[in-house]
Amino acid sequence: MSDLEVPGAGKKIRVLLADDSMLVRHQIRRILEAHPQIIVIDEARDGVEAVAKSISLQPDVLVLDVEMPGMNGISALREIMKTRPLPVLMFSSLTEKGAQVTLEALSIGAVDFLLKPASRDELANIGPELCQKVLEVSRARIRPARARFPRTTAGRKPVISDFPEKAAFLVVIGSSTGGPQALEEVIPNLAPDLPASVVVCQHMPRGFTASLARRLDLLSQIRVREAQEGDLLLPRRVLVAPGGYHLRIEKSPSGEKWVYRVHLDQGPPIHGVRPSVDVTLFDAAPLFVDRLMVVILTGMGSDGAKGAWASKKTGARVICQDRETSVVWGMPRACYELGAADKLLPIDRIASSINEFCRGTEER
Repeated sequence: MSDLEVPGAGKKIRVLLADDSMLVRHQIRRILEAHPQIIVIDEARDGVEAVAKSISLQPDVLVLDVEMPGMNGISALREIMKTRPLPVLMFSSLTEKGAQVTLEALSIGAVDFLLKPASRDELANIGPELCQKVLEVSRARIRPARARFPRTTAGRKPVISDFPEKAAFLVVIGSSTGGPQALEEVIPNLAPDLPASVVVCQHMPRGFTASLARRLDLLSQIRVREAQEGDLLLPRRVLVAPGGYHLRIEKSPSGEKWVYRVHLDQGPPIHGVRPSVDVTLFDAAPLFVDRLMVVILTGMGSDGAKGAWASKKTGARVICQDRETSVVWGMPRACYELGAADKLLPIDRIASSINEFCRGTEER
């Protein structure tokens, strides 16, 4: 079955729309119902209606706006995930606040999000992407959210000057749909003395990756931030590839030594995405060889499979998230079917596997 095939021949995806604007709801309804596999079964004007109709109508997908009067989208999502979990696609604004709220929604259990145009006149332009995401979301595995709180040790992380000039190991993590929630399971559980640099390639638009990095930094024992041009790969630091850029890795001289630096590249999207984990892995594999660990988490498509295979051929260790704990088992499946995966692991065992690999204690 391909990533966009929907189980059940002839069965349509039943969608509930929740938005406080009647005009927006009607426009979205027309867009979705023009697709042969989608039908809109009802509309909700606010969060209260969204919760009630999600329970009574049991839709396959809920398209949920964040900003609504009374009970907003986040409050409605919490209630839905508590009473009747279902696949949810969030509509989000491209603002710093919108990015933070969207990440909170993904952490609670929303599967994915779509940027909401600033004006109703632009809604027609997102039609193809909206329909594609509804199909993708309808096939997602819903994972209950786990409560997470910022660590009290966050303010006592080592300063950058405490680090050696370069990391002994590199861990490259690739993720897409369901990735933010999965990363909250992995990054906060990495050891505070991890002798590795970690690079995260999460498929996300520009602006959202900075908010993702800040959120992970608050939850984690090691530093997390969005990558910038020329950043060094240092131990105990996680760099999140910025949306809209491929993260390249270069070896460059520093005095009498060599260091590894980040180069941000706006070359063409690969697999339709930028950042692409394949791009990062094709740089990393010949530089780190058997000191590289590749981690492919939940996500649509096949990004990371070819890079993981090439990395394994140079001696890298490759682990993939298993089907049972993946929101969408697309990227890990592609890696596994290509023969690149050394192990399939549930999400709650991946951080410990990274820690063990970097300490030389992992079981092969």
